[in-house]
Order: sequence, then structure tokens, then C-alpha cells
Amino acid sequence: MAAQRLRSLCRPRLGLLAAWFSQRAAAGTEYRSIYSLDKLYPPRQEGSPGAPEQSQPATLDIPMDRLTVTYCRSSGPGGQNVNKVNSKAEVRFHLASADWIPEATREKMALMNRNRINRAGELIVNSEESRYQMRNLAICLEKIRTMVTEATEQPKVVSKETTQMLIERVEKMNRERLRQKKIHSSIKRSRKADFD
Repeated sequence: MAAQRLRSLCRPRLGLLAAWFSQRAAAGTEYRSIYSLDKLYPPRQEGSPGAPEQSQPATLDIPMDRLTVTYCRSSGPGGQNVNKVNSKAEVRFHLASADWIPEATREKMALMNRNRINRAGELIVNSEESRYQMRNLAICLEKIRTMVTEATEQPKVVSKETTQMLIERVEKMNRERLRQKKIHSSIKRSRKADFD
């Protein structure tokens, strides 16, 4: 009796849900998760009012057709979900032939991330931080962007005055350390008993 009552309560709601999905399908809109790539990284249009200002550095557009994306089971959080769902994302691409990255940047990336490059010359980035595939894929893409940004940064040039000031500070610290050692040594010597 309770089961019949439960079914009678759920039928109208299921009908409403089915009608809502059919309306969306008729309108041509499809359901997209909040973790889908087009929502996490919307495509940029040049000259649009929402486009970033020229004062901000341009973000790297990564061509998805050049990447090899695979998913496997994660060891991250999720309990039993980890044993059933392929949520870990692994992104790899051939670094030497990645023409969407400047040549000098590619060479510096190869030196900085040599532990992530396999024998075939592919740079491998993976993420298992989240329970969701698309969020892990977005994290991998962000890691690639960070690697490229770090490789494009120019090292800071230290002026002669700054170098001289740092050398003087180190010498002053060494003099003070030796002075403290002498004081400590004289205290220890004064505590020794003279048996002669």
C-alpha cells in the first residue's frame, strides 16, 4: 500500500521532468555540466566587451586536437567511487612538434620538466585531485599553461649595487657569528677549573 502511494506521488513529478527535457530537446539546447570544458574555459572572442584587457597577459590557447587525453581510475578521494569511475585525467603531447608554443619556450620547458617527458618526447601531465573527469582535465590544462608561463618568464637581472649590498650583509653576518663564537668560547674557558 505504501509502495502504491509512493508511485502515485512520484508519477506527476516524473512526467514534469520528462516534459522539461523534451522542451529543451525541442529548443535545441543540450545539458552541459558545470565542469564541461566550454564552461571552465570559454572560448575568447577578439574585440568582444568581455575580452581581457591588453594590460593583462594573454592566456595560452591550447589546441585540444593536438593533445592526447586519457582517463583511468584514480587513487584520490571518493571511496567506492574511485573503484568504479575513470576520473584521473592524463594529458600528453609531443613537445618538440608543438608549434603552438614558441621554440625558445619549448626548449626551456624541456629543461625544466625533463622528468615529465617520456622517451617518445611526450610531455605528460596528470591530475587526480577531483572526483570529476572534466575538472581534472581542466586542472591538467591549467598546469600546462603554468609550465608555459614559467618557461617564458625572463630571469631578473640583479644590479651591481644590489649584489654589493648582499655581499656586505653576508660578511657582516659572518663577523657577528665569529664574535659570538669567541664570546661563547671565553665563557667556557672561564668555567674550567685550574688544577695546577
